[in-house]
Amino acid sequence: MTSSAFASLPLSAEMLANLDILGYSEMTPIQAQSLPFMLDGKDVIAQARTGSGKTAAFGIGLLNPLNPRFFGCQALVLCPTRELADQVAKEIRRLARAEGNIKVLTLCGGQPLGPQVGSLEHGAQIVVGTPGRILQHLGKGTLVLDGLNTLVLDEADRMLDMGFYDAIEEIIRHTPTRRQTLLFSATYPPGIKKIAETFMRDPQEVEVAGQHNDSDIEQRFYEVSPQERGDAVVKALACFRPQSCVAFCFTKQQCHEVADHLNACGISAMALNGDLEQRDRDQVLVMFASRSISVLVATDVAARGLDIDALDLVINVELAKDADTHIHRVGRTGRAGEKGMAISLVAPPEMRRAKAVEALQGAPLNWHPLSSLKPRSDESLEAPMVTLCISAGRKDKLRPGDILGALTGEAGIPGDKVGKISIADFHAYVAVDRHLASKALERLSNGKIKGKSLRVRAL
Repeated sequence: MTSSAFASLPLSAEMLANLDILGYSEMTPIQAQSLPFMLDGKDVIAQARTGSGKTAAFGIGLLNPLNPRFFGCQALVLCPTRELADQVAKEIRRLARAEGNIKVLTLCGGQPLGPQVGSLEHGAQIVVGTPGRILQHLGKGTLVLDGLNTLVLDEADRMLDMGFYDAIEEIIRHTPTRRQTLLFSATYPPGIKKIAETFMRDPQEVEVAGQHNDSDIEQRFYEVSPQERGDAVVKALACFRPQSCVAFCFTKQQCHEVADHLNACGISAMALNGDLEQRDRDQVLVMFASRSISVLVATDVAARGLDIDALDLVINVELAKDADTHIHRVGRTGRAGEKGMAISLVAPPEMRRAKAVEALQGAPLNWHPLSSLKPRSDESLEAPMVTLCISAGRKDKLRPGDILGALTGEAGIPGDKVGKISIADFHAYVAVDRHLASKALERLSNGKIKGKSLRVRAL
């Protein structure tokens, strides 16, 4: 039987002490199964859903052989989206505290190339990025992978969904053949098998059951006609009244149709799809995290890599085409010991998909009549906050305290009416109670933040 204690692994005393400080009391199943292989230098294919502890698993794995005195790229982590790359880099930095002078650099699209080139000139042992931007730097010669020990493909199935196979293949051709390759994926499509057969050496396969704990997530299934989907989503929201909800659709068009229908019914919703520019995508995600949007309507690919805390409800506007994707969608709620709810709307032609989910879960599906979705209150489902965008950010030395001080001081907004504050390089975002948003906008626009007059607008 595999021990679940990190002390059972051949890790340094510094790393074990840091894991203890970070609150890693014992290994999750994916860590317990994969880390012994990783620390032994073997290639690994690990199948596990989001929230399983996979980032810490490959983070510990790639830090183990690292040489802090060599500032070339020794580990490369490829991610499908900028959001996921940022999360992964943040987690690796926390894990690397024990190792001393370790530099972790993110290289993603949607950001200027110049500053990234400057950062690469100073050297970084670990690079986390998206395939397109990594390939750009390789083409320019600004990123060199001759000293690479470890290549990680995180959420490899979604990178393939997004059309990155050729880019991944080209990136791998820039790496030494003696490298260790770690592949993490929620599902196992044919493209994964092709990568494994072409680029991996005798990979050890690790699979952690993708099922959810029924005590954490309640799933309900409702049979609907295709024409009823939009109204059924509205009924579900009126019945369960979540503070935050992601509604999954298949196509960009369906996303926009559902979002438009919800807004017409007085429910704050926005569509998230792959066509959005990075800045627009960032703004939608900031608004959702700040509770300025109640419902995020997204495709599977667009929602991949999102760091969403305390998600109350997942709605499958249409049942996923495969059972693994269904499990992955549903796993976005009920995290970190919180209770979650997942609702699936199933039209008669999708019953075969429902049977596949039932077979994978090994238990009968929890069917309910659509008529059981009764509104619990007459109160509006409008989002409680409005997000204001300020035309200065981290590069301007703007801090959350400066914004909070301007709002609670001159603007006269009570501190408990100010929500999440996010600082980007050149912009800052602050959520304000909807009823006080106009007052806050007017006062900030006519006043000063940190002694400067800045442009402020409501998103």
